[in-house]
Amino acid sequence: MTDAGEHEEVVVGIDPARDWRLPLAWAVDEAGRRRLRLRLVVAVPPQHDTQHVDDTPRSIALHRAASEALVSAAAWSRDRHPEAEPVVDLVEGFPAPEIARLSRHARMIVLGSRHLSRTSEFLSAGSLVVPVSAQAQCPVVVVGDAEHVTQQPPYLVVGIDGSESSKAALAVAFEEADLRGAKLRAVSVWQPPLFLPREEEAAIQGQRRMLSETTAGWSQEYPDVVLTHEVLTGHPVEALAGAAEHALAVVVGRRGKGGYTGMRLGSVVHGLLHRAHCPVITVPVR
Repeated sequence: MTDAGEHEEVVVGIDPARDWRLPLAWAVDEAGRRRLRLRLVVAVPPQHDTQHVDDTPRSIALHRAASEALVSAAAWSRDRHPEAEPVVDLVEGFPAPEIARLSRHARMIVLGSRHLSRTSEFLSAGSLVVPVSAQAQCPVVVVGDAEHVTQQPPYLVVGIDGSESSKAALAVAFEEADLRGAKLRAVSVWQPPLFLPREEEAAIQGQRRMLSETTAGWSQEYPDVVLTHEVLTGHPVEALAGAAEHALAVVVGRRGKGGYTGMRLGSVVHGLLHRAHCPVITVPVR
């Protein structure tokens, strides 16, 4: 993780048109655990560039809704944690780039999930999840459903494939597990090839060695975190989503070994953002 002296905020995007309580609850609790400032953000898109239609009434309505949402969210934050005194920020601009810009000085970005289809997520002008997860310079948490806080003992899942991206995810996962007093399940997934099949036992042994090598040393740094290794067989998205069915969160690197050069967001992250029921934490490589 980055130096807290430079990145002292948890930033949460507030959507005036949606229920913002789940992502805000996650952000408020996270800021409290880390003793960081909480920033509530609403970005208001610019007026449409029209020649014959006055868009001013719509712009006024958007600003009013944004201001009201921020006031309500700030009050709700204080009710959840009386010691919280969040900073509210109404910014002008398209939401995705504006929130991604704030990531340069944030410890973490928290967003709600609209549960959009893949097509809608890519084409919607107001979509945040995919572009912010792909562009942010800090971890991004996408909260679509409530945390499974009743699961005992609580645990987090981190996806490991040996890439630098998954190593960055492992660092965040250990820190999160330590802060929450939770177990950590380091999961590697072997997907049997369609062609040129190899010996399954040899492949799984190779995955186990990779897990051991990747996680070596972390338990000494976080002695209170109980770590387990698991090698699963199947499609990575389905296997990780299944392993994290009752997890506090699933943590993954932004781009794994299977990503193409130039891609900012790996296919596994794309899949988990639409498939996982627990919060998904996407971690960039710094």
